[in-house]
Amino acid sequence: MTIRAQDVVPISEARARLTELAEDVVAGAEKVLTKNGAAFVAIVDAKKLDYYHELERRERGRVLMLSDAERGIQDVLAGRVMSAENFRKSLQERAEKRRLKNET
Repeated sequence: MTIRAQDVVPISEARARLTELAEDVVAGAEKVLTKNGAAFVAIVDAKKLDYYHELERRERGRVLMLSDAERGIQDVLAGRVMSAENFRKSLQERAEKRRLKNET
């Protein structure tokens, strides 16, 4: 969304116009409040904020997956690999250790 000149408001002015600005935001505008002439905070609709947070959460998951994939490729290139059979055994051993630990 493009921020228009009327959507940039000094914070000192925003105090007196908060209800009006909030109504504009709910109607679809986004407001940027300035302090000493520089962008300071923004007013956005709460539903949009929830949406932005969901996008951020999803992106964080993608970055983690890419990081894991890169680490896996580096392990393969460095020769840090094991056969599928040994991997299965390793998983079974871990599961057994967890089971024994939970029984105590």
